[in-house]
Amino acid sequence: MSKGADQTTSEGWDGAFHTTHWTHIFKVQSGDERLRRAALEDLLARYWKPVYCSLRSRGHPHEEAKDLTQGFFQEIVLGKGLVEKADRARGRFRTFLLTALDHYSANVHRSQKAKRRRPEGGLVQLEQLTELNIPEPIHHATPAEVFDYAWASALLDQVLAEVAGECRETGNATHWELFRARVLQPIMDNAEAPSLAHLCQKYGISKKGKVSKMIMAVKRRFQAVLRRHVRQFVDSDAEVDDEIHYLLMIFSGRGGIS
Repeated sequence: MSKGADQTTSEGWDGAFHTTHWTHIFKVQSGDERLRRAALEDLLARYWKPVYCSLRSRGHPHEEAKDLTQGFFQEIVLGKGLVEKADRARGRFRTFLLTALDHYSANVHRSQKAKRRRPEGGLVQLEQLTELNIPEPIHHATPAEVFDYAWASALLDQVLAEVAGECRETGNATHWELFRARVLQPIMDNAEAPSLAHLCQKYGISKKGKVSKMIMAVKRRFQAVLRRHVRQFVDSDAEVDDEIHYLLMIFSGRGGIS
């Protein structure tokens, strides 16, 4: 990412959104093999975890879910040209993908084939993957809800990693630590946020107002990066807020997860 074209300022971030998610899909649908392969790799990287977690929630053990994840991408996504058939007029791409996964899982269950479905070499690098446990809030959720939760979690992880990396690269590591301590950790631990006075003492900052401004700068950057990532999954800027609202519903349990 070019720092010159993508900076956080006191007034917020006003950079342009990156290439949209559907543009990646259109590249897969193009006749350019180089663009097609690169776009496919991007889609595989985005969706292998939701597919794997959804399969785990259907009762498949770790190794079997890994095999089926590889098989789904090999046999359905690539083998049957699933991405080439995607049509944004029909709604979210992940909904289209999940429907295909439902059919695939049902066919596997009916056939009860003993053969391994992992293609030689593997499309997705899962060989070193340790078993992923389904988080407690969605332990009893449906496969579709688990798929959405895993997708949203992976998206949030990408956003947080990007913001943390930018803070460290620009000499603002303390900004990130303050944001993590005051905002992230209390949410993760379901605990009370530390006081500004405590953070001043811990990080050697003289004024609480300065701490607040540092945290706010990271909040603004987080919001901007989140919007840019979400923009990749929708057709227009106008839909970004709706998609973010949907993400919040997923994590709050109002997106169908009880």
